[in-house]
Amino acid sequence: MNNKPTSQFIINSVAPIRICDNGGWTDTWFAEHGKIFNIGVYPYAEVQIAVYHAAEVENRIVINAENYGERYVVDPELHSSQHGWNRHPLLEAAIEYMRIPHNLAFEVTIYSEAPAGASTGTSAAVTVALIGALDSLTPGRMALHEVALAAQKVETELLGQQCGIQDQLCSAYGGINYIEMHAYPHAAVSQIQVPNATWWELERRLALVFLGKSHHSSQTHEMVIRDMENAGPDNAQLQALRTTAPRARDALYAADFESLGRSMIDNTEAQRQLHPDLVGPDADRIIEIAREHGALGWKVNGAGGDGGSLTLLCGPRSDAKRAMLRAIESENPRYQHIPIYLSRFGLRVWKQETA
Repeated sequence: MNNKPTSQFIINSVAPIRICDNGGWTDTWFAEHGKIFNIGVYPYAEVQIAVYHAAEVENRIVINAENYGERYVVDPELHSSQHGWNRHPLLEAAIEYMRIPHNLAFEVTIYSEAPAGASTGTSAAVTVALIGALDSLTPGRMALHEVALAAQKVETELLGQQCGIQDQLCSAYGGINYIEMHAYPHAAVSQIQVPNATWWELERRLALVFLGKSHHSSQTHEMVIRDMENAGPDNAQLQALRTTAPRARDALYAADFESLGRSMIDNTEAQRQLHPDLVGPDADRIIEIAREHGALGWKVNGAGGDGGSLTLLCGPRSDAKRAMLRAIESENPRYQHIPIYLSRFGLRVWKQETA
């Protein structure tokens, strides 16, 4: 937008990423029904939309993907579900899905401090934040559940990707969630309310470690999906994953961190049973270091596989946690501790007047 005028107004939105997804894999189409426990945390995905009168600017839609250093014009006539996406299909598909009135022009700036491919639902958080912000430019308002469902549809229906439902729900609702999917993709979200002391203690004990390389869907995941589809929704492997979510929920209500840690470990081992490559050698080395420093639990985030991240649940001593993180980062220069804070809120959207 060269020589663009001052925007009419700015829409801001943020949405948290997700960690510690006990019961992951059971929120999918082939599982049919599932139980998932997850936690929304900072760092947020951030979206800012500067809105203009379409008649006053040269280019109606501009995307500024700040993490990638890319700012470019989107032409709906060329970049669409009919003609193929351009540089960032997820962003472009979400914009097409929301059908913004043609009398409005806008520049979307998107940023996240969470590394791409960290298996923490960053793409879901970005899509939820983007759809939530764009919703402010259309008639009516979407409920949080509707925003999450729309974000999931963008990935599965418009882009044809394999995608469960839990990441979008966690980004929309924030906080600590127990999700019961009774029939894919329909689910009920129960937010876990605990005393402040439990909340603060959980936050203090948790750590997120990035393995230093992005996780990507792989042939391993496709093979697991084929095996699960053939085995049916009630096979023993999916059932083992489902049991870890209510255990995590009940442990947190009781402020029983040892039981919470065991549920995380059991979930990681259940992931390994789906396929040994879902818990890679980098994850195993970090788990070994965490165990040596008295950690109570570890969860390979997301579906697992090469790359991604782990959620670690530490014991009562803060100095032991810090020593563990120093040992992990000194073990391999790729390993990175990502500071996190529990997010009491999910999607937040607000308007900023510029006139």
